[in-house]
Amino acid sequence: MDMAYINYPFFIDGRGRTATTDRNQHVRQMIEQVLFTNPGERVNRPDFGCGLRRLVFMPNSQPLAAATQVLVKSALQQWLQNEIQVERVEVTAFDDTLTVTVAYINRDNGQRQVDQFTGPA
Repeated sequence: MDMAYINYPFFIDGRGRTATTDRNQHVRQMIEQVLFTNPGERVNRPDFGCGLRRLVFMPNSQPLAAATQVLVKSALQQWLQNEIQVERVEVTAFDDTLTVTVAYINRDNGQRQVDQFTGPA
């Protein structure tokens, strides 16, 4: 039997219950939380996150992409080491878009995943 996980972001589904998701989507949502939470944003865990949102006001460039790649990989290894094994992180800068690709192994089921996260740079 598959376990249900609380969806992120939290919302009430059409049945009036807390929305749920499967394990693979839950892991992707946890990665999103690490990527898009700014350090200092969480009161009880002020060092959580890697702060990709702050990059909205920085000039998009290859040096920024390289620095972001190191930042993302270290944050994922720090905060999700019990959930995933990070294989690689690729960050590409093109025009006004920064794309982060994360390849990882889900420690729960050994499944390899590749997810992409895109936002304005």
